[in-house]
Amino acid sequence: MKEVLRTNNLIEISWAQSVLADMGIETVVLDNHTAMMEGSIGAIQQRVMVHIDDYNRAGRILKQAAAEIEG
Repeated sequence: MKEVLRTNNLIEISWAQSVLADMGIETVVLDNHTAMMEGSIGAIQQRVMVHIDDYNRAGRILKQAAAEIEG
């Protein structure tokens, strides 16, 4: 597994998972419980992980999707 996103923003995590799922890429969120336990100070970020074989494609997909939102 390889990290494609690290953030405290739950909306961004959900968005990334949805975009990648639509393209057939499975994700796993790590540090979810740890981040919730530490509260709202934002010291622990959650990580969206993908299979190493999907890493490059997932990065391109997220970059393109973000550009379309900003665009």
